[in-house]
Amino acid sequence: MAEKKQDKTDAGSSRRDFLKKSSLLVAAGGTVVGGSLSIARAAHSFGSDTIKIGLVGCGGRGTGAATQALNTMKKTDIQPNGQVKLIAMADAFADRLQGSYRSIYGAYPEHVDVPKERRFVGFDAYKQVLECDIDLVILATSPGFRPLHIEAAAKAGKHIFAEKPTGTDAAGIRRVLAANEIIKSKNLAIAIGLQRHHEKRYIETVNRIWDGAIGDIVTTRVYWNGGGVWVRPRNDQQSELEYQMRNWYYFNWLCGDHINEQHIHSLDKIGWVMGDVYPDRVTASGGRISRVDEKYGNIYDHFNSVYEWDNGVKAFSSCRQLNQTSTDVSDHIFGTEGTAHMQRHQIDYRNGKKWAHEQAGTDNMYQNEHDAFFKAIRSGNTINNGEYMCNSTLMAIMARMSAYTGKTVARDQALNSDLKLTPEKYEWGDHQASPIPRPGITEFV
Repeated sequence: MAEKKQDKTDAGSSRRDFLKKSSLLVAAGGTVVGGSLSIARAAHSFGSDTIKIGLVGCGGRGTGAATQALNTMKKTDIQPNGQVKLIAMADAFADRLQGSYRSIYGAYPEHVDVPKERRFVGFDAYKQVLECDIDLVILATSPGFRPLHIEAAAKAGKHIFAEKPTGTDAAGIRRVLAANEIIKSKNLAIAIGLQRHHEKRYIETVNRIWDGAIGDIVTTRVYWNGGGVWVRPRNDQQSELEYQMRNWYYFNWLCGDHINEQHIHSLDKIGWVMGDVYPDRVTASGGRISRVDEKYGNIYDHFNSVYEWDNGVKAFSSCRQLNQTSTDVSDHIFGTEGTAHMQRHQIDYRNGKKWAHEQAGTDNMYQNEHDAFFKAIRSGNTINNGEYMCNSTLMAIMARMSAYTGKTVARDQALNSDLKLTPEKYEWGDHQASPIPRPGITEFV
C-alpha cells in the first residue's frame, strides 16, 4: 500500500480511497456499508430479559455455538441477569440432533426448553424452527445450505449467527448479499463464525499494521498446511445423498472444498489487514495426490494460489490436507518497514527491534464473538458482518475456480459466475456428485 494510516478507525476507508476499489456490494448492485463492522440503532427491542434462540445444524460447531450463546448469561457486562433460552432445534439427522440436545442440556438444563415437538428433523426442519417464537437463529449446517437458510431467516425477521463460509458458489454469495439487504432493512443483526476478528491479540496486531508499523504493505503469505479430517464409513442402508451429507467435507457442493471451509480463515485475515479491499484476480493450482479413494468425494487435497491487486500488492496462499506431513498454519504480512507475523502476534522491524503481544495464552475468540453479538443485541444495536463474510468466501471460491479450471479468474468474473453446485431440491435418494475437476478440461461456468 502506498499510504500510511494515521487513524486506525478509518483504516478501511483510507485503503478503499487509495485503491479506488468498489466494494462487493457495489459489484452486486447493493449499497456500500463502510468498514467490516456496521453498527446501527435497531428498531427491534426485546420485551423481556430473555433472548430465545433456535439451532439449525446440530453438529459439533452448532452445538458449540449454542453453548457459547448460553454462556453469555455469565457475562454481567452484557446485561445483568440477562437470560438466554434454547427453545428449538433442527437437523437433517435425528441422531445428530439428539446428541447435540444431550450435550447442551447437560451444560444448561434450566435454559434448554426443547420438547420433542420442537425438535425438527429433515430438509425442511429449518422452516419449522423459524416458525417458532425465537429471536435469534444459529445456522451451522454444512455450508451448501447456508444461503438458503440465511435468506429464510432474514425474511422471517430473525437475528442470525451463521457459521462460515456463507456458501459454496457465486450463486449462493449473490443470494446472501440480497438477503443482507433485507437484514439491513429490518435492522436485524448478523454475525459470522470468522472469530479471529474477536481475538484481542489479532485485533492489536492488525491495528498496529493499520497504524503504519510495517509501512506500506507489499505482499502477504498465508498457510494452512496440515493433515486430513474425519471420514465416516459408508453404510449399506444409506442413500448416496445421505452418505454425502454425513461426509459433507468431501463434496464441493456441500463444503466448497477445504480452501473454502477451512482456509477461509487465512484468506479472511488478508482481507481484514487490507482494510476490506479484496484482490482483483487469482491464479491457482491444486489437485488430489493423497486422497484419491472415492470415499474422499470430489475435492482436492492441496491448493496454491497467488492473489493480485491492481496496485501491485500480491498475496501468496497455500493450503493442503495431507496426512503425515508437516504442519504450518501461519500468516505473514510484509511491508516496507517490517514484517508482521499475525499467527504469532509479532512484528519484526527493519531496524532489528521486535514487538510481541504481552498476553499469555489465547483468549476464547469463539466466546468473545458471542459476547459481543449478544451485548449489541441487548443494547438495541445491530452488528452486520454481511459484507466481509461474503467477500472472504468469494476469495476462496475464486481460487477454487482457478485451480479447477487452470485459468486466471478475475473477482468480478467469479462473482457473476453461473455455476450452481447445490441441487434445486433435496430428496432422500441418489445424488450424483460432479466429476473430479481437471485443470484444462473443466470449464469455467
